Amino acid sequence: MTTLSQIKTPVAGHLAIFDKKFKAYLKSKVLLLDTITRYIYKQKGKQIRPLFVFLSAGVCGEVKESTYVAASLIEMLHTATLVHDDVVDDSHMRRGIFSINALWKNKIAVLVGDFLLSRGMLLALEKDEFGLLKIVSRAVQEMSEGELLQIEKARRMDIKEEMYFEIIRKKTASLIASCCAGGAASAGMDLQTVERMRLFGEYTGIAFQIKDDLFDYESGNITGKPSGIDIRDQKMTLPLIYLLNHCTSAEKRWIINTVKHYNTDAGRVKRLVEMVKETGGLDYARERMIEFREKAIVLIGSFPSSVYRDSLENLVIFTTERTT
Repeated sequence: MTTLSQIKTPVAGHLAIFDKKFKAYLKSKVLLLDTITRYIYKQKGKQIRPLFVFLSAGVCGEVKESTYVAASLIEMLHTATLVHDDVVDDSHMRRGIFSINALWKNKIAVLVGDFLLSRGMLLALEKDEFGLLKIVSRAVQEMSEGELLQIEKARRMDIKEEMYFEIIRKKTASLIASCCAGGAASAGMDLQTVERMRLFGEYTGIAFQIKDDLFDYESGNITGKPSGIDIRDQKMTLPLIYLLNHCTSAEKRWIINTVKHYNTDAGRVKRLVEMVKETGGLDYARERMIEFREKAIVLIGSFPSSVYRDSLENLVIFTTERTT
């Protein structure tokens, strides 16, 4: 598999410039806020979202000043949602790093999230990037709707496969879709091309989320993520939905009872994970993941050949074959 470093090669220079611009955009005259945004900047991770933006711009034409705004806007709004999520979930760690609310408490974390949201919107307005603001604002709306839809359905434990895909389309895929659409729009593409890139990002995002679902049923030694954590959080993932559709009525009652009332019982959770594997839930989820991955690859393959297109294809594969 092509490494992430190799995938970044065509836009490595742009990503380096983006780093400096993004850091400057986060600057504030309020010392506390400046301290916190510097802390956020240091935890920038793999830069997957900006990478999608710059590669999409390259596929569609060329990277422009507008592309840096698109990447910054998406990163700010996404970071804001993560900060707020940690407050809502009362989570003190994110990928092994202390969350903002763990270090500075909930009130400050909420205000920092608000600052990031408003800073992103103001950046787009300052640069007259109304089209980009529309693309990203729609994604944030869909992410919120997806989260609420998931909470609503989890309470009733009645998520059908069609609803599952609607939830992850909104909750996860909409963000990657906005990266690809934003990259295309920043390169000056017409609405039809922007929509093609948005759809490419949506397919990729759905495959990405299914891969995330699979992690929960794989060895913690491989993924670094304990098995059964989604069950403990009462999340209805594709492997679990498949099991519910292929079990007896008595087994279904036991499964729902486990997820709703015994999700911290290690023995029951372990047995539920085993049932998912035995019933073929993992194989089915992998098949659906590959299906969406191939749809994304076919769609991006309809664009002219270039190093950017090659990297985007490899990035789709990377997101579905990653081990973390």
